[in-house]
Amino acid sequence: MKGKLAGFFIATILTLTACKTTSTSLTQKVDIREMVNSSDVTLVDVRIPEQYEAGTAKGAVNIPLAEIQNNIDSLKGKKVVVFCNKGIQADQAMEILKKNGVEAYDGTSLQNVKAIQNEKQSGK
Repeated sequence: MKGKLAGFFIATILTLTACKTTSTSLTQKVDIREMVNSSDVTLVDVRIPEQYEAGTAKGAVNIPLAEIQNNIDSLKGKKVVVFCNKGIQADQAMEILKKNGVEAYDGTSLQNVKAIQNEKQSGK
């Protein structure tokens, strides 16, 4: 089982990085700024409830990573930006959401999402 899982992750990583170009990654960075500040996007904090309650991004909802799979139906048809503390759980959430047909974007970390929101507020 572990061998199959490791093989799956290696294949996924190779697939995701095989066709990556500089312009694609630059476009994604521009898109994430637009997505975070878009009124039709759902910001999802995938950290545990205690971390969420200690502070999160403006307008974010809390769906811990462990509960993402159970909340797929409520996220389908929405544009979603996921984030956590350092981006690791957000990456895992992205994998689950995309595999289930949810339009998801990686906001990486709470710090990143808040910085993007603050840029808009300061008029940059």
